[in-house]
Amino acid sequence: MNSVNLIGRWVREHEVIYGNTTVVKNTLAVDHPYKKDDASFIRVVMFSKTGELANQYTTKGSQVAVIGHIQTGSYEKSDGSKVYTTDVIASSIKFLEPRGNSSVQPNSSQQAPQPTKTHGQTNTQSNYQTGQGGQAGQQYGYDVPPDVTDDDLPF
Repeated sequence: MNSVNLIGRWVREHEVIYGNTTVVKNTLAVDHPYKKDDASFIRVVMFSKTGELANQYTTKGSQVAVIGHIQTGSYEKSDGSKVYTTDVIASSIKFLEPRGNSSVQPNSSQQAPQPTKTHGQTNTQSNYQTGQGGQAGQQYGYDVPPDVTDDDLPF
């Protein structure tokens, strides 16, 4: 299975390419959990509405969750050398900063919608953090703990 889930911050302003399909590119800085002041910089490519919404409501420094898959490729430079690439193709972007609490302003004068709209689907549940301690699970849609009894466990 080729599945990627990342949380990080955009490194720069989005690179937008308009055509038959809108393509938005950026790099996501993802902190390493056990190394202070160390991060991986991962190229992310977004298409159509996913890219358009990311461009409209996020900017350099915005914290987002990216869900997608890895795609590798290559191209030949003008000097004849071959360059290999690894990108995350985003199928969904979730905005993790609460509306109004971000020091980063959206790229539009409109307010960000509460529903998260992803390529091919709409999630009407808010994906913004509440900013209150102890509620980290709510930002991922886990408002209620699962109803599991000892009889449900396989051991």
